[in-house]
Amino acid sequence: MTIFENKADLILFVDSLKSENKTLGFVPTMGALHEGHSSLIIKALEQNDFAAVSIFVNPTQFDSKEDLVKYPRTLESDVALLKQISEERILVYAPPVDDIYGDSVTSVSFSFDGLEHEMEGKFRNGHFDGVGTIVKRLFEIVRPDKAYFGEKDFQQLMIIKKLSEKHNLPVEVIGCKIHRATDGLAMSSRNMRLKPKYREAAPFIYKTLETAKRKFGTNSANKVTEWVINEFANHSLLELEYFIIADIETLREVKRKSKLKSYRAFIAVYADDIRLIDNIALN
Repeated sequence: MTIFENKADLILFVDSLKSENKTLGFVPTMGALHEGHSSLIIKALEQNDFAAVSIFVNPTQFDSKEDLVKYPRTLESDVALLKQISEERILVYAPPVDDIYGDSVTSVSFSFDGLEHEMEGKFRNGHFDGVGTIVKRLFEIVRPDKAYFGEKDFQQLMIIKKLSEKHNLPVEVIGCKIHRATDGLAMSSRNMRLKPKYREAAPFIYKTLETAKRKFGTNSANKVTEWVINEFANHSLLELEYFIIADIETLREVKRKSKLKSYRAFIAVYADDIRLIDNIALN
């Protein structure tokens, strides 16, 4: 397995793959890899000759410096996990910050046609400018044929599709189903930071989403939202930040249901100081 710490060497290697007409799938990550990442990488290898995995904790998409500092950095164990998948067909890009940003660690300002102002955009100032900045730079460095993102970050997935479309990036952006633990908790690198009692409580998030989906069949969006708010108000460990039922195309909160549209429920919850997000298709 080849691990690249600078983009110049990676670019030369990708040039050699392309000269041989090899296809390249790409899974951008911030490390602390888990089974959810593995499922994306396996999908990339199924559909391409090689898979590139970036491991880079991107400073520009954190609205909290404390969260950036605490974010787990586990390169050695990440590489060990990747080797279990494939030693010959995976290349790793694990650069220092200056290889990506040079002397100026700043975000570019993007317009994603309003997608960036919904849900996470209301609670995490500048977050999607940071996401757009790093993903665009990684696409330009790695030059993949296809890139794979989990639907747990559904809003991010929609924004990256919009980024690729608006900037004419020659990358097919592919969304993959949420990978869950056996108790339903969506896989996330943040899960490893959960204290035991909060980890035990966290599956309540997905159970609530499943019930909300059933209720959505016969109740209004407002009724379902009120029910979810009450469920968390009565929970001693988990604090609801938001629950929103949105149109999957615009990500705008639904006021009145239409049989002609598809909807998804989105949730953000604090388990102690760890912020967890999840979502579920409703129809």
